[in-house]
Amino acid sequence: MKKFHELSEREVLALAIALEEEDERVYADFAEGLRTDYPASAAMFEGMREEESGHRRRLIELYRQKFGEHIPLIRRQDVRGFVERPALWLIRPLRIEAVRKEASTMEVETRRFYEKAAARTEDASIRQLLDDLINEEREHEERAQELDKEKLPANVKADEEKAQRRLFVLQIVQPGLAGLMDGSVSTLAPVFAAAFATKNTHEAFLVGLAASAGAGISMGFAEALSDDGSLTGRGHPWVRGLICGAMTALGGIGHTLPFLLKDFRMALWAAGAVVIAELAAITWIRHRYMDSPWVSAALQVGLGGVLVFITGVLIGSS
Repeated sequence: MKKFHELSEREVLALAIALEEEDERVYADFAEGLRTDYPASAAMFEGMREEESGHRRRLIELYRQKFGEHIPLIRRQDVRGFVERPALWLIRPLRIEAVRKEASTMEVETRRFYEKAAARTEDASIRQLLDDLINEEREHEERAQELDKEKLPANVKADEEKAQRRLFVLQIVQPGLAGLMDGSVSTLAPVFAAAFATKNTHEAFLVGLAASAGAGISMGFAEALSDDGSLTGRGHPWVRGLICGAMTALGGIGHTLPFLLKDFRMALWAAGAVVIAELAAITWIRHRYMDSPWVSAALQVGLGGVLVFITGVLIGSS
C-alpha cells in the first residue's frame, strides 16, 4: 500500500476517478435495493449516482488533457488511510438507517480526500476542479445527513416509516411471535403432564427442557426452509430461523425453569404464573404489531393455552 503523500498528481487523479466510479456503483445499488420499500430515498440515491457519474467524467476529461488516455488502476485499497467499507449493498433487504449512515460516511471520506489532494497539488486547473468537487461533495454529505436525521417531507417520512415497520414485522416480529406462541403453548402439555404424573420437579424440568430444545430446533429449521425471502421480503431465511427457534425455546424454558424448585406445589404455582405472563406477552405483541384487538387476541391466545394446559393435566393425572 502506498502512503497518500507518495502519490503523484497523475496517481491522485486516477485514484479520484476510481473513487467516483465506486461511489457511483454503490449509490446505484442503494437505489435499486431501496426502490420497492423506500422510493423517496431511492430517488435521492439515484440523483447522487448521476452526480457522481458527472464528477467522474469531469475528472477523466481533465486527466486526458494532462496525462493522456491511459489511466492507471489505483484503488482505495492500494492507499493507506481509507476506511474499509461494509458491503451493505450486497445485503438484501437493505436496512434504510444503515444505508443513510453509510452514505454520509462515504461523502465525508471523499470530501476529505479531495481537500488533502487540493492542498498538495501545484497545478491550478487540477486544484480548481478539486475545489469544485469539495463543495459538491459537501452538498452530498449534507443531503445524506438530512436523510439520516429523517428530515424528509411529512408524507415521504410517513410512507417510509410504514415500510420500515412492515419489514420489521415481516422479518423479526412474525417469526419471533410464531416461535414464542409455539414454545409457550405446545410445551405446556408435556411439562405439566410430567409434573402431575410423577409429582417430581426434577423430572418435570427435564421433560420441559427436552421439549423446549426440540421444539426450538424443529421450528427454527421449519422457518428457515419455508422460503428464501426473495419474493416475500421476509429477509434472510436463516436469520428468521434463528429468531423463530430461539423464541420457541425461550417460550418453553420460561415455564420449565420453576421446576428447578424442590417444593412441588411452589414450583407448580410459579410455573402457572410464568404461563400467564407468557400468554399476556403474546397478547400484547399481537395487539402491538399485528393490529389484533385486545379482546380477540386475549381470547385466542388464552383459549389455546388453557386447552393445552388442561390436556397436559388430564394426561398426567390419568
